[in-house]
Amino acid sequence: MTAFQQFEDAGAEGDHAARLTALRGKMSDRGLDAFIVPRADAHQGEYVADADARLRWLTGFTGSAGFAIATTRTAGLFVDGRYKVQARAQVDPAQFSVLDWPATKPSDWLREALPQGGTVGFDPWLHTRKEIKAMRSGLEGSGIALLATDQNPLDAAWTDRPAPAIGAARLHPDDLAGETAMEKRDRIAADLREAGQKSALLTLPDSISWLLNIRGSDLPRNPVVQSFAILGDDGHVALFADPAKFDDALRGHLGNAVTIEPPEQLITALDNAAGPMRLDPATAPEAAFLRLELSGISIASGSDPVILPKARKNAAELAGMRDAHRRDAVAMADLLAWLDAHGPDGLTEIDIVEKLENFRRDQGILDISFDTISGVGPNAALPHYRVTRDSNRPLVEGEILLVDSGGQYIDGTTDITRTLAIGRARPDAIGPNTAVLRGMIALSRVRFPTGVTGAHLDALARQFLWAEGLDFDHGTGHGVGAALCVHEGPARISRASDVALQEGMILSNEPGYYREGAFGIRIENLVAIQPAEAEDGREMLGFETLTLCPIDRRLIDPAALSPDDIAWLDAYHARVATEIGPLVSGDTTAWLMRETRPLGRD
Repeated sequence: MTAFQQFEDAGAEGDHAARLTALRGKMSDRGLDAFIVPRADAHQGEYVADADARLRWLTGFTGSAGFAIATTRTAGLFVDGRYKVQARAQVDPAQFSVLDWPATKPSDWLREALPQGGTVGFDPWLHTRKEIKAMRSGLEGSGIALLATDQNPLDAAWTDRPAPAIGAARLHPDDLAGETAMEKRDRIAADLREAGQKSALLTLPDSISWLLNIRGSDLPRNPVVQSFAILGDDGHVALFADPAKFDDALRGHLGNAVTIEPPEQLITALDNAAGPMRLDPATAPEAAFLRLELSGISIASGSDPVILPKARKNAAELAGMRDAHRRDAVAMADLLAWLDAHGPDGLTEIDIVEKLENFRRDQGILDISFDTISGVGPNAALPHYRVTRDSNRPLVEGEILLVDSGGQYIDGTTDITRTLAIGRARPDAIGPNTAVLRGMIALSRVRFPTGVTGAHLDALARQFLWAEGLDFDHGTGHGVGAALCVHEGPARISRASDVALQEGMILSNEPGYYREGAFGIRIENLVAIQPAEAEDGREMLGFETLTLCPIDRRLIDPAALSPDDIAWLDAYHARVATEIGPLVSGDTTAWLMRETRPLGRD
């Protein structure tokens, strides 16, 4: 049986200096002084197929966010705080400068790199209108022109580019979806009619997969069908995807109101679309806007009409997520019990990944929901670390192990992080870990009025770290799909989030702390937004915790916890014992009962 996760460093393959030279040659052929290479594909997804891994091919950087800009003389790789250490380790500093983004704006960097002006090319299928608008604004008055290229010069230089993946699509059962595809199409179409819009272009594969109650296998980790779609105000959907993905049974499920056309027909469809057509400037490619403008078709700029209904899970989706989390909890408990019994001798980071994958297979996973982060010591200090055979470290007594992982089940998607002491806890990690735990608990317990956004709640998770002069460089929480992508919009818990939190949304709750070269800490549960009690009639919301797994008590300083913290932790562990205890067996049973006892009984 082939493992889901592989451990080769795909970014290390090839001569990146030669690739940069080849790109510059193709840029020169097109009269370009610079070219932007994003991480995203035409669908703006976090995960991309090998055929779309342009940033990795050019630079060697394998992170899930970032972009590069190459000029004829210099090149920069722009990454945020999560990836600065990884990027410096993966890219050739003689070819690429690693730049702190968004502190360094690409427009400012271009002004310095091209002081006499010039032409900067970009592939309009790989950037959103929002991105391009911001770039044009930043370059205003510089004499630098921003040009949408008809042909991507990097693709021309990439002579051995892999073919696009063609994975089979499958039905997502209505009883798990909680609503038929026809009901969803009619509901969203009614919203278009109410807004006076004739159609909407859908570019996010998870939006399309949710709308049609289908799932796919085009990409690892994300069970989506790579496609575009046009939804009409009559509920008809034109789906632009490789027809080979759909068998007769699935075509029958989709019905006559859904037509399947090859992807190359999208351009013709846009040229003849009924307007006003709704496009999302934050997610739709700039190329779609340019095509409609060229054809004189009216554009209604607005958010993807599916993204918010998808984020608000219904009762069936929430029930599926709870069931998936219970099975996932058994796999996690089996792993942690096995690790405690085995001890660190002879084990490595890869062993942890493989063992956990096997335990999840026992629980029926279809895939992992992202490559497992299994980091020991200094590797754990890289928030998005991915172990390779070259980076693989042994488990050592006294170090910290961080395991961030998840599974894709038929009925739900999981994402959990636990920070573990290997043997006796490292003393200098107990304080930061306790501060992280207190922040996670504070967010778990909060009640908030309707209309509150993730930006309003983010500080709750950071407050105890801030009190010690500490912080972390990633958001506190992201949206999670129901048997879909582990990262989904539009809501998140972050200082940058302006989307109101609503009942049914599922988010991660994952504060952390990272001491470069020493250790990393993150504690993550998934939570679902639900109504909360209110005293004066005001509508209030709160969080239901979905993740069920003990938190390592060896890294907790009970004296630093408040009585409310201890009450929450003891109640959480009691719930874990009640719900997961009957589902585990053998040595895991004794381990679970020991690890879920009240904190005061240590």
